[in-house]
Amino acid sequence: MSRARPESLLMGTTLILAALGSIVLAQDAPQHLSSAAVDGSSAVDTSSSPESDYAPGGSARHLPTVVVTGRAFAQGSNNATSPEIQRFQPPLTVESINQQQIQETTNTIDTEDAIKYLPSLLVRKRNFGDTQPTLATRTWGINSSARSLVYVDDVPINALISNNNTSGSPRWGMVSPGTIAGVDMLYGPFAAEYPGNAMGGVLLITTQMPNQLEASLDQAEALQTFDLYRTHHTYQTSNTTVTVGDKNGPFSWFLSANREDTFDQPLFTVTSATIPAGTEGTIPALNKTGASANVVGAGGIQHAILQNFTGKFAFDLTSWLRATYSLGFFENHTVAVDQSYLTTTAGSPTYGGVSGFASQNYTFEEQHLMNALSFKTHTNGHWDWEAIATRYDYLEDIQRSPTGVASGDAFKSTGYVSRLDGTGWNTEDLKGIWRPSGPGGTQELSAGLHRDEYILDNPTYNSTVWNASPPDGTSTLYTDGRGRTQTDALWAQDAWQFAPALKLTLGGRLETWRADQGFNLAGKVAAQQPAEESTNFSPKATLAWQLDSVWSSRLSFGEAYRYPTVGELYQIVSTGATYSIPNPDLSPEHDYSEELALERLVGGTRLRLSLFQENTNNALISQMNSLNGTYVTTFQNVRETLNRGVELVAAWSDAFVRGLDLSNSVTYVDSVILGDPQFQSSTGTTATGKHVPYVPAWRDTAQATYHLDDRFSASVAARYQGRMYSTLDNTDTVSHVFGGFDPFFVVDAHLFYQINRHVAVDGGVDNLFNEKYFEYHPFPMRTFVMNLKVQL
Repeated sequence: MSRARPESLLMGTTLILAALGSIVLAQDAPQHLSSAAVDGSSAVDTSSSPESDYAPGGSARHLPTVVVTGRAFAQGSNNATSPEIQRFQPPLTVESINQQQIQETTNTIDTEDAIKYLPSLLVRKRNFGDTQPTLATRTWGINSSARSLVYVDDVPINALISNNNTSGSPRWGMVSPGTIAGVDMLYGPFAAEYPGNAMGGVLLITTQMPNQLEASLDQAEALQTFDLYRTHHTYQTSNTTVTVGDKNGPFSWFLSANREDTFDQPLFTVTSATIPAGTEGTIPALNKTGASANVVGAGGIQHAILQNFTGKFAFDLTSWLRATYSLGFFENHTVAVDQSYLTTTAGSPTYGGVSGFASQNYTFEEQHLMNALSFKTHTNGHWDWEAIATRYDYLEDIQRSPTGVASGDAFKSTGYVSRLDGTGWNTEDLKGIWRPSGPGGTQELSAGLHRDEYILDNPTYNSTVWNASPPDGTSTLYTDGRGRTQTDALWAQDAWQFAPALKLTLGGRLETWRADQGFNLAGKVAAQQPAEESTNFSPKATLAWQLDSVWSSRLSFGEAYRYPTVGELYQIVSTGATYSIPNPDLSPEHDYSEELALERLVGGTRLRLSLFQENTNNALISQMNSLNGTYVTTFQNVRETLNRGVELVAAWSDAFVRGLDLSNSVTYVDSVILGDPQFQSSTGTTATGKHVPYVPAWRDTAQATYHLDDRFSASVAARYQGRMYSTLDNTDTVSHVFGGFDPFFVVDAHLFYQINRHVAVDGGVDNLFNEKYFEYHPFPMRTFVMNLKVQL
């Protein structure tokens, strides 16, 4: 397809939105009005809740033959699926999708596929079974894993040990897509309940809990046709999920097992600044800044087998108190190989001495364990409370790779063994709610205590035989990085409906953070790092106004402090002789966020306009600096950044004809670095006044779903994202090369058919028009997906 599409896409989007808006505005007042309160998130239809928090044992399973009355319209704060939203009513913009809508509209292999059409979001999913898919929000990009929060039920699965797109990525593998009951996205740091990492948003995944015997089998298959440079191949993925659950009196349980066997396209392009001597096959190319980066091969071609096993057990201790225990186990076995395009003049395969091939051959072994225990009351009276404890452990996390290439197409026998065993986190929360006038009154006060601890243990050992060494290699360290962060917090929030149409929510969060036990080793240089600590208070305020029966507005303000992760402080990431250096002297980010949201909800249409602004002082951004005359990558505090923009969401159920649902979300962000005096460039460029890295100016997601009847639906979705920069001085201007970040326009198609109440099939094509683009890595090309689901 032609590259000259963004303008026409945006023009078409504008016309669609204008048409939707004019239709919405032209409609008469509805015959049946929503019961939405002035704070949109408080008007939740609990009858569709996957796990009701208002009556022990109350849980709704999705029905296989339910007619979906519009995925687009169903999204939004009035259809939130999470019990957390129903219970604490956070004063936030919320977008939601439930399990039935996911199945009917989305090609799904992995859990993160479920959210790819929610407004303003992008998941950097490089391949099926990817263990590094970071979540980008409307104000922060794909390298900002610590600037958003991801929960499965009560368990945080985003790895706040780092803030990057590798070890900091959420642990999506702890959830199989067949167990999802619903997903909710909360935008902004406006709820006192959540820490400052919520500056980008909070994603809440709710899993199923049955109220009668149920079992299911999901079998998904995917085929990707890949063609880039001299790599031409079809890659296959197979995913199997089995679930079973029941409720017997006060006891309910749900078990799942998931296995994914995936062969993936190359994740890396191996390059060389020169043509390797005595070789043929080099493809002339540039890198993202215009320097010579000739293509000599492909790497990171993975075969991975991933498995997870989860259990969820609930027991009603009394008519008003429930105990729930959740358990998850994830394991990953990955082998990655390369493909050299080089040959000798005699025609023999060779690496040509290019060391980059070595880092693209590796083995990866993971075993992670997740636990959570909660006690929650459901009194429907003046008081309710809950206590939650979670723990996440890296039982095994070992990556092995060679130190370099030898002659011909061989590797050196020596290697590195990088480990994260012993890394993990634990959290404890105690929350309470007081309703002075009882349920349904004009005031509700909530408060809580929070504590978390994140531990990093990341040694890299030398080994004599890289692919057959013991876990600690030769027991001699190549690098080491370890440390701990700990946060204690107290928060409170008062939601007061002081007039029939006005609701004021005031809150605050007091936090004490400490980082200690930091240690670094590189070569023969070791350093015991000093402890750091900070105490901060973050006020929050939201005024919601129900303008009339269909229009509502919300004005929100929130301060937030995002503390450095233990990885930013202490983790050394090495690739051969190249280092990303930690910085133990970082200060917390200080964020000021505002949002003005205006929403119209009438009949089968919904229109929301959000104006948002975020000023961040001391923003923690990876940048290049001089260290003893050598330029290395490290995290530094950028004095101030500004992200401000507009988000427009429109949805229409039964549009033009019965059964046709349309939705469109457009986001524009004006993102700028207001000051960065620490930035140093070898070419004399500056970061001040440039775009914040990894934040695109435009995102657009449109979807049309047609329900022929209550058994068959067809859906088409289009996603556009504008270009973004990965350097602070925005010098990466060359597109469609490895390491660059391209604009893209991707169209997906999906069909769903409910054969009978026990069997459903769905499938489709992702990247229908075979868009070729890089988001640092080469991203998947046209992919065919098919899924069969059988259930009791």
